[in-house]
Amino acid sequence: MSDTDVRDVHTVPTRAPESAPTRPIRPTHPALTPLGLVTVLLGAALPMIDFFIVNVALPTIDRDLRAGPALLEMVVAGYGVAYAVLLVVGGRLGDMVGRRRLYLWGLAAFGLTSLACGLAPDAWTLVAARVAQGAAAALLLPQVLATIQATTSGARRAKALSLYGGTAGVSSALGQVLGGLLVAVDLAGTGWRAVFLVNVPIAAVALLLALRTVPETRSPHPSRVDVPGTVLLAVALVSLLLPLTEGRAAGWPVWSWLLPAVFPFAAAAFVVVERRAERAGRTPLVPPSLLRLRSVRSGLSVILPFSIGFGGFMFVVAVALQDGLRYGPLAAGLALVPLCAAYFVASLAGPRLVARFGRRVVVAGSLIQGAGLLALALVFRTQWADVSAPALAAAMAVLGVGQGLVLPTLLRIVLSELPATQAGVGGGAMVTTQQAGLALGVATLGTLFLTLLPSLGVQNALIVALLAQLATVGLNVALTFRLPRVVR
Repeated sequence: MSDTDVRDVHTVPTRAPESAPTRPIRPTHPALTPLGLVTVLLGAALPMIDFFIVNVALPTIDRDLRAGPALLEMVVAGYGVAYAVLLVVGGRLGDMVGRRRLYLWGLAAFGLTSLACGLAPDAWTLVAARVAQGAAAALLLPQVLATIQATTSGARRAKALSLYGGTAGVSSALGQVLGGLLVAVDLAGTGWRAVFLVNVPIAAVALLLALRTVPETRSPHPSRVDVPGTVLLAVALVSLLLPLTEGRAAGWPVWSWLLPAVFPFAAAAFVVVERRAERAGRTPLVPPSLLRLRSVRSGLSVILPFSIGFGGFMFVVAVALQDGLRYGPLAAGLALVPLCAAYFVASLAGPRLVARFGRRVVVAGSLIQGAGLLALALVFRTQWADVSAPALAAAMAVLGVGQGLVLPTLLRIVLSELPATQAGVGGGAMVTTQQAGLALGVATLGTLFLTLLPSLGVQNALIVALLAQLATVGLNVALTFRLPRVVR
């Protein structure tokens, strides 16, 4: 991207009016067909599913590989940290070399690293394969949003983004459902390995479809990767996420207390370096001008606490259902089916509701989500000895409706004013925020739950964690009023 393109994001243009930040550039690439949209969404589902698919398989992995708590945490954290750190780089590389090309490379790499996870002979090999799988996911996922942004417009873009948002939420919950099913079925004696091996044929099918249906797009003014910015962003994210995800399992060693002290300095240095790069006419990894767009700035501020709550909820519920209520992996996964179904239905209704009510859809969705959390806490408080399946399903469904109204709308808001030339880096920044939030949720709410477990027991520790998530919902409601009133 040229210096002019960067400045056009936040200054009054002197050329064509369509380069103004409030008027996203219409797609100049071949339109994305319905089958092409299904194909990119299939690729988007794989990384999201795999963030959560191991949750219900962890006890089986522990028994089989004798991993221990610290290595089990690394199986989850290694994927999440690599994924979050490299997402923006993946978006920039797609802008440079072509999003379709990076999508194909990402699919192939994800399939191969999934195979490596499924064949891992020991815990350390599994951790290494999961880190590589997270890196492959970071190449793959940003290309989905960038391709949608560059090849659709108007109502078609709104529908595509709604489907992407539905895919994001449903895939996260579906990961635990699918994980429980595969572990319980024990296909050909593969046990937990099936949760990774299942990705291989899916990635192969998506790869073949993409060759035929996904058009190539790229930035008209590609630029080099911002190495200083990339290094500083990686240091900032690792110093924040690694101690939070690994500290408890490792017994809170000295490094787990020192690394968080590095985070504010690395984050501040990243901001300074990016601002200087943009002033000098270079293209930074995350152009600060993007955050001057109200839709981007306000949307990301709501996505972060939403993702923290969602990530923590999925982890805590998976542990509580199995360790507290003694559900098997399959039953623990099936308990989330009402949430998945309700989320998807609500996400499909989102575009029409947003066209009529604007940002009030996010407010309503947050309040419905809060009601679902309170209902779920009440079910666990009053029926713990014998939880009623209909009551549990109803509470999960209410929760799913709320989440399905919130996340797809937020994704649409963030992308609404992005120029097509910055689709990759903008999508990467958004997904990085979402992914970092999910990892922070597992680390914070998960650590709170596990810390309270010995003294309060599973029931009360779960209720405290649900009420803590309710606090993030309250923050969402407060931040929602900073969103644009009208959603394009």
